[in-house]
Amino acid sequence: MSASRPLAQPPPAPVRDAGLRRDPYTWLAYGLLACFAHVQAGLGPLIAFLRAELGLSYTVGGLHVSAFALGMVGGGLSGDRLAARWGRRRLLWRGTAGMAAGTLFLGLAHHVALTVAAALLIGFLGILVVIMVQATLSDHHGPRRAAALTEANLGAILAAGLAPLCLGLAHGTRLGWRAALGGAVLALALVALAGRRLAVPSAVPPVAAMAPRRRLPAVFWALWTVLLLTVAMEWSVVGWGTELLANLGGLSLDRAAPLFSLYFAGGAVGRFANSRWAVRVPARHLLLYMLAVVAVGLPLFWLVNQAGLRLAGLALLGFGISSLFPLGLGAALEVAQDHSDAASSRVTLAAGTAMLLAPFTLGWLADHVGLQRAFGVVALFLVAAVAVTLATHRALTRRDGAVLASGHEAGR
Repeated sequence: MSASRPLAQPPPAPVRDAGLRRDPYTWLAYGLLACFAHVQAGLGPLIAFLRAELGLSYTVGGLHVSAFALGMVGGGLSGDRLAARWGRRRLLWRGTAGMAAGTLFLGLAHHVALTVAAALLIGFLGILVVIMVQATLSDHHGPRRAAALTEANLGAILAAGLAPLCLGLAHGTRLGWRAALGGAVLALALVALAGRRLAVPSAVPPVAAMAPRRRLPAVFWALWTVLLLTVAMEWSVVGWGTELLANLGGLSLDRAAPLFSLYFAGGAVGRFANSRWAVRVPARHLLLYMLAVVAVGLPLFWLVNQAGLRLAGLALLGFGISSLFPLGLGAALEVAQDHSDAASSRVTLAAGTAMLLAPFTLGWLADHVGLQRAFGVVALFLVAAVAVTLATHRALTRRDGAVLASGHEAGR
């Protein structure tokens, strides 16, 4: 009897892309990030109420934003060390409790030294929550980290957009604008209550075939530079875009402010779209595409005299700029995935530094050369971000090619 041939095996069924899976911890992380974004976004309009109530100058009022940014810088320098000492779960919940306490303190304080101290406290403890949210989402979702982070930031921008509305509505009541801060604390408490028993994802261990690095890789610092530049762009536009829109269109600030909401509307659409695209497209590719969108939108908003095109450029700016941070964050955490706590901490250091320096730099230039000319610094940030992103993209492409080639060699 001749040897029988093995039965032909059917080809394996194609693996369907499961997409992004949102479990209870993912929703908890989204909620905590949204609460932080709501409090952070409320700081700007809140300063106007504090100035009127306490008789503060513009300079003293601006100290609140500077204190918040300094707190972010401090958290960015120490977040990974605190996570190593206390553990991720303890740091997440201590930061949440501290952020709530700082927000409540800000609502109760009636002296500028206390309100500035409260802003510093919120910036430091709140950013520890953000560091943990970013690191745990990255480790929890792995290859889908960019989609999860972009989706989380979609929720954040929507929550941020509600902050001025809540302050305005509360101001019209007998309780006054401070009631809005009480509402923010209540929302944070409800989110914490819903997720207090959930397990916090642990750090992903280094790949067994690779010795764990003691330092973050050089390509991470290139992406860190991109994040610094893109956050500088974002805060320059958010900080001075309304006034530039008013100056260019001959509008009052009362009319320009509602029109500037097109920026945030574009940002919400951009983050939603990129959260879907990031499931299938590498974050570093999307980062380049969004920089290209900004390169189209910036000159339309900044240099074109036709009102309709200017507003279209503003919406395009929001679409592109709002997604640069979550996409850059996803790319940075991917290349440093065996050090996600440290990488998340240093990313927030970049964001805090940009928030501290960029609006001040643009304002200083505007005092000397006018706001429209000073806005050219945003174009410089953009050119530098594109150059570094392209160099980083080439380096990562070469690295991936080398890894693939070594894999083929080992398989022979």
